[in-house]
Amino acid sequence: MCEVARVSRSGYYQWLRKSKVKPKDYDDYLLIKEVFDQGKRRYGWRTIQMKLHASGIRMNHKKISRIMNTYNLVTKIRKRNPYKEIMKKTREHRTFNNILARQFNQQQPNKVFCTDITYVPFSGNMAYLSAVKDIASREIVAWNLSRHLQMDLVFDTLKNLEANQNGSSLENALIHSDRGFHYTSPDFISRVKKLNLIQSMSRKGNCVDNAPMESFFGHFKDEVDYRSCITFEELKGLTAEYINHYNNGRRQWDLKKMTPVEYRKHLLNENSRENSVH
Repeated sequence: MCEVARVSRSGYYQWLRKSKVKPKDYDDYLLIKEVFDQGKRRYGWRTIQMKLHASGIRMNHKKISRIMNTYNLVTKIRKRNPYKEIMKKTREHRTFNNILARQFNQQQPNKVFCTDITYVPFSGNMAYLSAVKDIASREIVAWNLSRHLQMDLVFDTLKNLEANQNGSSLENALIHSDRGFHYTSPDFISRVKKLNLIQSMSRKGNCVDNAPMESFFGHFKDEVDYRSCITFEELKGLTAEYINHYNNGRRQWDLKKMTPVEYRKHLLNENSRENSVH
């Protein structure tokens, strides 16, 4: 066998003797590997050290790091959120005051809108849904689904908002968002001004300031089987179907048991009646 493997007999016996001896720190390696495997290969040396200490085992962090490197215990790194990465790229963007101030009980349609973006995973991929909601009627008045987080995502949503007004003016209407990269962008601000809209933004770290959009996205993710979609086109069709159902078929208790579209028409009739009386 040594002749076939082209190794010397003395070298073979030397290897055989060494293989029967445990490598240095092998017992410590087994302890570390047990914790590492329990964490599904997501634990770094800090977490492993804390887990060992909790079990009464004291081990220096340098030793843990060295053993992990020696035995190739490589920690799985969580992918960075592309939305957060985009947000960090610039500090030149403008923010606006929270004009809406959680005044969600609006009675005039087409006067106060909320907008936001959410991620939609499907078949190992990621899509992003941008939507605009009329706070008064709770109707989704514009939306756009994209494979990426580039500015076209919100630009096209604004275009859809303008196109879906059916002759109604957007002048002096309020559009509220968070302080995300897209909404503080100079290009987005410029387009909002061209539509004569007024911008309002949530306070930093206060997602409740944009609760109407959070509510819609919550219903969307609870009621739509988006993870079963194989293609982007299938996901887009399913999204369109749900939003149509949400606007025209999903009755809401707080809207006097009406759908958003029915409630919008109800509010417009009520406002028209009041104006004629005055």
